[in-house]
Amino acid sequence: MRSKTRPGRTTAAATGDVVVFLIGMRINHFWAVHRWLPVFLAMPRMLRELSRDPSSGLLSYQLLSGSPKTYYVVEYWESKEKLLAYAAAPDKLHRPEWAKINRYLRKSRQHVGIWHETYVVPEGSYESIYGDMPPYGLGKAYGVAPLGDGVQAAERLAA
Repeated sequence: MRSKTRPGRTTAAATGDVVVFLIGMRINHFWAVHRWLPVFLAMPRMLRELSRDPSSGLLSYQLLSGSPKTYYVVEYWESKEKLLAYAAAPDKLHRPEWAKINRYLRKSRQHVGIWHETYVVPEGSYESIYGDMPPYGLGKAYGVAPLGDGVQAAERLAA
């Protein structure tokens, strides 16, 4: 579903801490499709599972490509506790997929690389501005609020 552009300037309506999770992969050898394709296909299955369960804590995500070799996901979570609970849940896709990915990596001879980073950003340490944009990033995860004229980044960070 396409998001409608919101005219004017807006900011994310986030309050409290913000949890940002980045996860990605790098294809080191394109010709070794059998080594990197299973890793590449694991993430969409997990994102579908999370998206179908609003109680999971995943608020929003964005699929991105850093280059023809690098793909990643920016995820916004309700809390670090919900992110960690999903990662450890025995009845969710993450644990078996992670085990499978580790098996592929041991055999891959460096054909594919994986990475993730988790950030818990305290309230008052993030800010955002969107101009004539559909909901995106933090604004997509938390909703947006109008941004008045003359409001500067320093004021949004202090709020």
